[in-house]
Amino acid sequence: MDRLALMETFVCVVDTGSFSSAARQLGVGQPAVSKSIAQLEERLGVRLLLRSTRGLTPTDAGQTFYEGARKAIAEADEAEHAARGSKASLSGRVKVSAAVTFARLHILPHLKTFLDQHPDLNIDIILDDRNIDLLEEGIDVSLRMGTLSDSSMTARKIAQGQRILVGSPAYFAAAGTPQIPAELTAHQVIIHSPSMEGGALAFRHGSTEISVNVGGRVRVNAAEGVRATVLAGMGIAVASEWMFAPELGRGEVIRVLAEWELPPVGLWAVYPSGRMASAKARAFVEFVQSIMEKYGSTPDHTC
Repeated sequence: MDRLALMETFVCVVDTGSFSSAARQLGVGQPAVSKSIAQLEERLGVRLLLRSTRGLTPTDAGQTFYEGARKAIAEADEAEHAARGSKASLSGRVKVSAAVTFARLHILPHLKTFLDQHPDLNIDIILDDRNIDLLEEGIDVSLRMGTLSDSSMTARKIAQGQRILVGSPAYFAAAGTPQIPAELTAHQVIIHSPSMEGGALAFRHGSTEISVNVGGRVRVNAAEGVRATVLAGMGIAVASEWMFAPELGRGEVIRVLAEWELPPVGLWAVYPSGRMASAKARAFVEFVQSIMEKYGSTPDHTC
């Protein structure tokens, strides 16, 4: 077996967690997978995998080789795709991470369209509100919102949305509707930590800029919690327009203080540092960008 094929087998074993699962995915027998890993370990002169009752775990050398092998496979795929040009079709697997609520509302309902466009492509979607380590998790591209804290990452802004104030009709019927930002101090504002640490909101209306400190009895660390508490009539949320798009359309939540602008929120495609973005990752990002165009997108921007 050639070197690249051995790399692909090893990466598949690590990704699936067992020889048997890798064999099924690769369409070969389990003995063939075991033999390939043995050949690879003999070739490199190091142990790559630790076998236990809980499954397979890469050794330190195995993890280093895994990261390098994924990069080499991606670059080989990219070279083939570039050589074939417009006749190329995407195949293999792409691994994507995204925030839970954003993916549930705006990615997963449309995913079949993307897969239908690329019938030979498989996709792993990791739903996590945390900013996970892309290299460690083997992620090809991550969709992140807000301000990027790590300037070393390769990122591209693919959309920009408004941040808005929303609440349920039941909440406003009971607590009243704020007419100016200062009145928010008398309301229950759902705090989404850590994005709202400090609770200060910066508003702009024309040339007027003001800052209002807000707070409430409920603080949650995930967007799903923000949605649940707002829909239950427990307070007002500061959220991207994307977070409540379905409910805004149906009138289940109401936007207030619409004439006052809050700083916008960006949607970024983030790639692992030092790794060339694969054609598969770029195709997925372009697909997401097309979904978000109805909310207004921004020119490409890298950092």
